Amino acid sequence: MPRFAANLTLLFTEVDFLDRFERARRAGFDAVEFQFPYAWPAAEIRARLDASGLQAVLHNLPAGDWRRGDRGIAALPGREAEFRAGVARAIEYATALGVPRLNGLAGCTPAGADAATLRRTLVANLRFAAGALKRAGLELLVEPINRFDVPGFFVDRTQLALDLLDEVGADNAFIQYDVYHAQRSEGELALTLQRQLARIGHVQIADNPGRHEPGTGEIACGFLFDHLDRIGYGGWVGCEYIPATTTEAGLGWLQRARAGLPLAAPAVPEPALAPAPGRAARRSRR
Repeated sequence: MPRFAANLTLLFTEVDFLDRFERARRAGFDAVEFQFPYAWPAAEIRARLDASGLQAVLHNLPAGDWRRGDRGIAALPGREAEFRAGVARAIEYATALGVPRLNGLAGCTPAGADAATLRRTLVANLRFAAGALKRAGLELLVEPINRFDVPGFFVDRTQLALDLLDEVGADNAFIQYDVYHAQRSEGELALTLQRQLARIGHVQIADNPGRHEPGTGEIACGFLFDHLDRIGYGGWVGCEYIPATTTEAGLGWLQRARAGLPLAAPAVPEPALAPAPGRAARRSRR
């Protein structure tokens, strides 16, 4: 069974961010990840990690002004200085928190932008980030994100991310493979995981539709967990999903997965319905 990390940006939001660490520990998680830790002093987050005995395994590079629509700035010309400052800040946090890998979001294509210019900017920024992270002993991740949820996101498919990493040419740069985004963009989840295993540095999970708990939708998450074991994936699986109700109420999938049971609770059979009026008579005349 894979090792699961609770994403504290989306899970346990019933309490303040710094109180989510203890909630995650009580729920049975050994590790956590989060998108952006920069609103809290690194020392306060470190104290919560130490108190709960949790390991932090991932966070993102600064991604611009999220409230104004930024979803990363790595591909945006004219913001290179901001990107480089964000890399330095992210390394400071990762070093303080013991985080081994950082995700760099490409961002969305501005209206009228030249795709070739965006690509050159992204490759140059990723090369800079990979070099800075390598000197700090860290890995860089690139995450494809589907364009249904984030219209215009520049890196929306696994192959595009792989092509970009080929151009970057850094041995500490990998794919962040989010099963939910991949399902919406391209499918072929199990085959992609197997074929690209050596280039995948981190996996995240959520079901589709709705980006809810594993076992609530069309993705065979239980099969994928077993598949990750079969192909030898040794990393963490980040639980970056939106609880359908409350976090704790939806954690039955985790207990069932660890017990080797189907992720979805058995459905309660519906009572048999009486035939619609006239249906029995019509059948009798055939």
